[in-house]
Amino acid sequence: MGLEALAMDQKGYRRGSFQSSTSDEDMLEIAGASLDFSMADDDPPLDREMGGFSSYNGGGMNGTSTMMDFLEEPLPGVGTYEDFNTIDWVREKSRDRDRHREITSRSKESTWALIHSVSDAFSGWLLMLLIGLLAGSLAGLIDISAHWMTDLKEGVCLAGFWFNHEHCCWKSNTTFTDRDKCPEWKSWSQLILGHGEGAFAYILNYFMYVIWALLFSLLAVLLVKGFAPYACGSGIPEIKTILSGFIIRGYLGKWTLIIKTITLVLAVSSGLSLGKEGPLVHVACCCGNILCHLFTKYRKNEAKRREVLSAAAAAGVSVAFGAPIGGVLFSLEEVSYYFPLKTLWRSFFAALVAAFTLRSINPFGNSRLVLFYVEFHMPWHLLELVPFILLGIFGGLWGAFFIRSNIAWCRRRKTTKLGKYPVLEVFVVTAITAILAFPNEYTRMSTSELISELFNDCGILDSSKLCEYVNDFNSTKGDDLPDRAAGPGVYTAMWQLALALIMKVFITIFTFGMKVPSGLFIPSMAVGAIAGRLLGVAMEQVAYYHHDWAIFSGWCSQGADCITPGLYAMVGAAACLGGVTRMTVSLVVIMFELTGGLEYIVPLMAAAMTSKWVADAIGREGIYDAHIRLNGYPFLEAKEEFSHKTLAMDVMRPRRNDPPLTVITQDSMTVEDVETIINETTYSGYPVVVSRESQRLVGFVLRRDLIISVENARKKQDGIVSTSIIYFTDHSPPLPPSSPSMLKLRSILDLSPFTVTDQTPMEIVVDIFRKLGLRQCLVTHNGKLLGIITKKDVLKHIAQLANQDPDSILFN
Repeated sequence: MGLEALAMDQKGYRRGSFQSSTSDEDMLEIAGASLDFSMADDDPPLDREMGGFSSYNGGGMNGTSTMMDFLEEPLPGVGTYEDFNTIDWVREKSRDRDRHREITSRSKESTWALIHSVSDAFSGWLLMLLIGLLAGSLAGLIDISAHWMTDLKEGVCLAGFWFNHEHCCWKSNTTFTDRDKCPEWKSWSQLILGHGEGAFAYILNYFMYVIWALLFSLLAVLLVKGFAPYACGSGIPEIKTILSGFIIRGYLGKWTLIIKTITLVLAVSSGLSLGKEGPLVHVACCCGNILCHLFTKYRKNEAKRREVLSAAAAAGVSVAFGAPIGGVLFSLEEVSYYFPLKTLWRSFFAALVAAFTLRSINPFGNSRLVLFYVEFHMPWHLLELVPFILLGIFGGLWGAFFIRSNIAWCRRRKTTKLGKYPVLEVFVVTAITAILAFPNEYTRMSTSELISELFNDCGILDSSKLCEYVNDFNSTKGDDLPDRAAGPGVYTAMWQLALALIMKVFITIFTFGMKVPSGLFIPSMAVGAIAGRLLGVAMEQVAYYHHDWAIFSGWCSQGADCITPGLYAMVGAAACLGGVTRMTVSLVVIMFELTGGLEYIVPLMAAAMTSKWVADAIGREGIYDAHIRLNGYPFLEAKEEFSHKTLAMDVMRPRRNDPPLTVITQDSMTVEDVETIINETTYSGYPVVVSRESQRLVGFVLRRDLIISVENARKKQDGIVSTSIIYFTDHSPPLPPSSPSMLKLRSILDLSPFTVTDQTPMEIVVDIFRKLGLRQCLVTHNGKLLGIITKKDVLKHIAQLANQDPDSILFN
């Protein structure tokens, strides 16, 4: 007997009690790390649930011929899921509705029940408050620590080693132009040699920079490898998969949270080309998952928990960018699978609390939520849309190039020996990055500071090289400086930025996906901001020297400030980020919240849309979807249309030459028969039929529930032996008086499994799977059970039609 209900021949699965090798997905491999799920934080594993049923009240079991519905009160473990399984959204939602109905009906009976009902309704908002507070605090801690450790690579503060460069120089009374050269801050050469000038001092600073970078990144990769293999990467592809209803135990657990928070600081400080924004979403989701355990309604219901995780993802983006509304839209557009209106309001509240918490910590000391807040004074002109659209095209091309190259490199890491040496890989990439970064001041500074400098509009007091224009102050009016001729500093900055652009473009491909926490938002924005600033300065100089050209004559007179290079940098950053992630609405909102540039929404929209069109023309997937496919996660993309003309009978199993479907009859199988089926097959569940001859469908029973119930009945219920009959009907079948007592398991039977006929078009079946979040769907013909379609069958079918390898939908 063997339909593949969720079939796979699994080798090397941890065979716990009763060979619980069920899974509708294969075991997850993270960089060869053997994963120990004893630290899984979601639900205790099966074996632990089997012990300790001392509270079970076995009343009414006296005498052999008595039988009882042994599951009148629910057993621990029934209705929970194995690791790497998909949750049944329909069942979870209906369980939550039943719970809600019961609380509402009881609330009319007593005051205590009414209070309980109010507290139950309020618990969701309280949970959001806690998630916001925790996520905001952790983000503040990460920001402050990363800022300090980044500066530690270049020197130390004598007033107190815990001050970063900026805080160290606050108290000193140096002039504004020398504000970075205060006596309290010593570079390593000044500390060791006593002076900071000369070739030897430069070499010593260089050496210390590389050593610190290697130390930080090695510490990060060793912590990830040793304590929490799930803490690597950005975490967004996995969170998308988890929110679509998949279970990866331990991915959002307390160990992952602790290690990810520590290693994120280390990885960002090491100067690698990565950001902290993506991982902050993972950190916030870990907070959400851990805090769910405080509330029964979220702890026991996987679908409710996913609503909380959607809101936590919004809080994560809110603190990463200081963009609460952008965070809510990001969760809606990019990560969430199921996003009801209630979740929208709760996400909004969680994002608000998180942003408020971060603002009160004030990690950057500028009363802003972000490092790169800018204020531009000049409006943009309609003709500037042309360069903005060019930046959009560049962003789309770079996004498509990056995704292809990064996926090719990650696939190589998976399939060759490279993946077996994660520590060596991090060491080599960090060494190359640090050695190339130090000589160029734009790659030496942290990426956030670089973006901040590129977004900046040059004022009179700016001492940066980007602002070394030839000053002709006769024509200044107030704060607005006119377009000026570029001085030698600007030309030096231009070629240094061009080198920085080349380095960032290539080094990010090898950095994203290593075994350290690595976000992609900041490096993508840096690439776009450099390209934008280069184009902006070029435009500015053309307008300065050729202001009598026809295109400039209407709006750019001599001595006017008509082109803002910082704005070009901002538009370029949005274009590149859009090209890589394919975000549109949330991206534009994040960018204007990030920079406070409200009047620049149209340029941002033009660039984001252009970059999405260009990148989509080259390859359909954003970076997160590409990584989901690379890892073989069972994720049904809601955005893609299914346009083929296949029918349910083409996809269902068993196929023509397969053995018949494994089924359980409603009242004629013994305990031994059922145990044999469980031991001989690895399916996640079994259809229950009236009899093998009629094949008329009664319901569907999950393997895990069946195992727990039978095992428990053998321990707790007198007279249950191998020859006892199991029945799923309301009334027991007629049997001779001498037969052993029977076992009634109707309460674990799903009496309303989803069924389609064999002639149903697959586009409808795919829609049902997407919109209802099904695990499996039974196929009937004239009312008789014919076969079964699981989520994995649907994914394999889609992969086959797209000419991909259908077996990639397991876990690689």
